[in-house]
Amino acid sequence: MKPNIHPNYRVVVFHDTSVNAYFTIGSTICTERTITLNGEEYPYVTIDVSSESHSFYIGKQKTLSQEGSTARFQKKFGRFIGSK
Repeated sequence: MKPNIHPNYRVVVFHDTSVNAYFTIGSTICTERTITLNGEEYPYVTIDVSSESHSFYIGKQKTLSQEGSTARFQKKFGRFIGSK
């Protein structure tokens, strides 16, 4: 490998501020902030959404109607189609 062309890969702490969850993951992200966890200092990045807070992963997503789009259209606008 050529020297000095690869990004610095290191362990970084990501903090999901919406649920106050911390993740320690290897990353190449650049940050000047640091945090001390378990007696060690790590680079620190705050994020708004992660797998701990995203509705897809926690099971609180909206469910679409089980009826078809044609039936929904007929229910909403069917009265206008037949009356001329």
